[in-house]
Amino acid sequence: MDEHVITGTGDGLGIITLNRPEKINALTRGMVKAIAATLAGWREDRTVQIVVLRGAGERGFCAGGDIRGFHASITAGRPQDFLDFLADEFALDLAIATYPKPVVAFMDGLCMGGGVGLAGHAAVRIVTPRSQVGMPETRIGYSPDVGGTHLLGRAPGRLGEHFGLTAASMGAGDAIHAGFADFCAAPEALEEILATLPDFAGLSGEEIATGLEILHGTPAPASSAPAAAARGWIDAAYAHGTAAEILAALEASPYPGAAEAAAAIRANSPLAVETALRAIRAARAEDDLRAAFEREHRIAEFLLGHPDLAEGIRAQVIDKDRDPHWSPATLAELDPATVAAVAASVG
Repeated sequence: MDEHVITGTGDGLGIITLNRPEKINALTRGMVKAIAATLAGWREDRTVQIVVLRGAGERGFCAGGDIRGFHASITAGRPQDFLDFLADEFALDLAIATYPKPVVAFMDGLCMGGGVGLAGHAAVRIVTPRSQVGMPETRIGYSPDVGGTHLLGRAPGRLGEHFGLTAASMGAGDAIHAGFADFCAAPEALEEILATLPDFAGLSGEEIATGLEILHGTPAPASSAPAAAARGWIDAAYAHGTAAEILAALEASPYPGAAEAAAAIRANSPLAVETALRAIRAARAEDDLRAAFEREHRIAEFLLGHPDLAEGIRAQVIDKDRDPHWSPATLAELDPATVAAVAASVG
């Protein structure tokens, strides 16, 4: 068992705690394998009726994958290490989505990227007023994965394109509205929820979510749902066919939030933005989680052949100068051959 994963059982619960708080529980391959092995062992264990996923520390459930490790593998010429990690991670996320027992995820604090892969596919997903949920991949020259394109594709209207292209985070209200979470509870209520859960043994995930919300739910702060309130201009701007057209529509919009979204897209990798747009729309059209994982793995192979991923991690995480040099630098500079390659990777 990996030292960064703590497991325990009792009162009908199987509890998995991500225990790497100094890194906001960022996932290593060892952690992924340990969680997968634990879930496999509990599938036929009748003493475990409900599984709980939570993170140690005060900062969040999970900040995503260990991208420093990814950067080391990529720059050392070992891209297959990254792809092998993704294969294990995607298999775990799919196992959570299809698990025969309800999985309850505590998405308190930061829940990004790989954290969404774990929690976003659980049967019961609980955020708190301090939750920040997101798929920030375009900021590092990558495209949403861990089934994130599936979740973004299923979001109401064009919220999926908005969050995928801008890499913006969702507060509790937006996470619920976008379908990334089920209800909000106060952070101090999470221990009460844990104590209550044994009473829900034998019920479905939907029944558990409904019951817990009645007993322990709290309204998400209105300030945590700015995108839900801005659906009008979001749906209009992101309905355009290409990323460049979306950017132009945002820049022409009179709404302050649109200008902020345009600036975020301009700051992100143009190649990643174009790829994310196509991947989210493909996932929406297909609405098949397994197919989304397969597409995301193909996209990862494609993006590993371009410099933006290593450069984005360098700028945001390694050197932290926040000054990535994208190739190409703008959406307008994406040539037809590259766009065709993107389309081929998305399939």
